[in-house]
Amino acid sequence: MKDLLAKAGTLTEALPWIKAAWGSTVVVKYGGATMTDPVLREMVASDLVLMKLVGINPVIVHGGGPEITSYMERLDMPVEFFDGMRVTDDAAMEVVKMVLVGKVNKELVSAINRHGRLAVGISGDDANLIKARPISARLGRVGEVETIDTTVVTNLIEDGFIPVIATVGYGDDGGSYNINADLVAGRVAAALNAEKLILLTDINGVKDKSGTLLESISVADLHRLIEEDAITGGMIPKVICCADALKEGVKKAHIIDGRMEHAVLLEIFTDVGIGTEITK
Repeated sequence: MKDLLAKAGTLTEALPWIKAAWGSTVVVKYGGATMTDPVLREMVASDLVLMKLVGINPVIVHGGGPEITSYMERLDMPVEFFDGMRVTDDAAMEVVKMVLVGKVNKELVSAINRHGRLAVGISGDDANLIKARPISARLGRVGEVETIDTTVVTNLIEDGFIPVIATVGYGDDGGSYNINADLVAGRVAAALNAEKLILLTDINGVKDKSGTLLESISVADLHRLIEEDAITGGMIPKVICCADALKEGVKKAHIIDGRMEHAVLLEIFTDVGIGTEITK
């Protein structure tokens, strides 16, 4: 009986959050251990399905850096990074597209669709979703977002699907570009006027210089922590994408630990939440 009452209490706690979020769009950047651990991948997929079934519109954005590196090494291709970004020549770009669009994207789509006809996988090349421009000649086919055209995404949402977006964009030269998934997630969230942007990571949130987890932080304090070198490396594009998304109209941004069971549901449907909430 106690277990049943606990379950009833959980549902009661979730009810006001479900009511508040009904009809809203939530962009989830899928990354970290959730991409390589099959158990976590299935858990994230079930969380997304539950969100959809209670009236929330999840939109998934993903990269796949570790998988790309693994395949390049298996093909005896050089793996080189510059300023934290993968140097991507034409040959490497072929592998990026094969891994992101043909493997990672379809694995997540398949995990979601085990629960029904719910997900459709696309990339930035599809319907001119993500137009990219090159960052530098040194990086090759690494791009940044120039424009987002959400037509295909909104059409999928209206038709009852969960869009799953691989972060490959198209350029004026007719070729494809590899784009940082965090930055794409922020731009997609802004273009959709999303209620929330959630970044799934392998850390439990933003920490101050002493290593203390910050449950909530403003954009101004984020910039201060960057200047103090409390936020470094791969966390910088994550917090910058959150700050930019908030500036462009996204209501809230969250950085959470995707290794925690049902992390997305805990963030959206509980009183406490997890990770770090970023506010304007």
